[in-house]
Amino acid sequence: MSRLAGLETPRLILDRSRLEANIARMAAAVDALGVALRPHLKTAKSAAVGELATAGRTRGITVSTLQEAEYFADHGFTDITYAVGIAPGKLDRAAALIGRGVDLKIIADTVDAARAVADHGAAFKLLIEVDCGDRRGGTAPEGETLLAMAEALATSKTARLEGVLTHAGHSYGVADPDEIQSIAEEERAAVVKAADRLRAAGHEIRTVSAGSTPTALFSRDATGLTEYRAGVFVFFDLDQQSRGICQREELALSVLASVIGHNREAGKVLIDAGGLALSKDRGANAFRPEVGYGEVCDAAGSPIPGVFVTSVSQEHGHVVLPDPALFDRLPVGSLVRVLPNHACMTAAAYPEYTVLEDGAPDAVWSRCNGW
Repeated sequence: MSRLAGLETPRLILDRSRLEANIARMAAAVDALGVALRPHLKTAKSAAVGELATAGRTRGITVSTLQEAEYFADHGFTDITYAVGIAPGKLDRAAALIGRGVDLKIIADTVDAARAVADHGAAFKLLIEVDCGDRRGGTAPEGETLLAMAEALATSKTARLEGVLTHAGHSYGVADPDEIQSIAEEERAAVVKAADRLRAAGHEIRTVSAGSTPTALFSRDATGLTEYRAGVFVFFDLDQQSRGICQREELALSVLASVIGHNREAGKVLIDAGGLALSKDRGANAFRPEVGYGEVCDAAGSPIPGVFVTSVSQEHGHVVLPDPALFDRLPVGSLVRVLPNHACMTAAAYPEYTVLEDGAPDAVWSRCNGW
């Protein structure tokens, strides 16, 4: 009988030994580069994971929502970077965190946002977001907006310029280590250039922040940086595995599901983990198109060769079987574990983790959701 028998499904499963090994791997990488690690806890959204990810080093963390910032502050984390562009309507809520004693850093990439921060009256620390090629958010490191934002803050009696921040999100789009290294260097060069220009204009720059899981792991040079932010490394996922960032044996997160039906005419079984339980992210498909919505493993976590979640309904996962003999291996009521495409998206459906120690449930860890 499976050691997970009796657990209700779908359920989010976290392998503690893999989690700890992944954290150790990233810590070794950033230590070798001589910079601090400020883990992005948007992936885990869990204080227990945060404690492990910051053990033995500064407790500085990164979050992606104010809800996360409040949750982690409630659990004793007081050095927090909110790494999503601040909307003026959220400044009061952010200021309340500062009032609680949180050393909160916020980010922006426009002069108007910098003026709103400067005029608010709270002791904000602003990081100017720099675009290093991802083309999502950020201002050009060589542009005039960068200096204009710093000037807008210079007149504030309360807020100050903390530094610059960037994110090479485009590093997730390649699978060649040499290309990742090139992107890591572009990321570093862009944010360091921005910092140098600001210093030359007379502004003090304390923080020069970069990072994604691929660039932090594959970078060869962090000169000029003060920290790397990375998040998905704590769990990894098929998206990262498909690009060679990690191996399947490092994937710490899975979804426990039950087989709920056989459709022999269609050659598939149904599981109770569908689009809501797995997410509809198919990021790994660019390099592993067979993955679909997740790789199916037995209850112990060993992959069943050639078996994937091929399509999803809201509460149904459709699993086409390459061999009819697998119907007998997967009877109705049996348990499987699905390795997700994107750990951050999948985990967002759940309020907690069931943590495994040596393959058996050992603890339940909370996580926060929402905004």
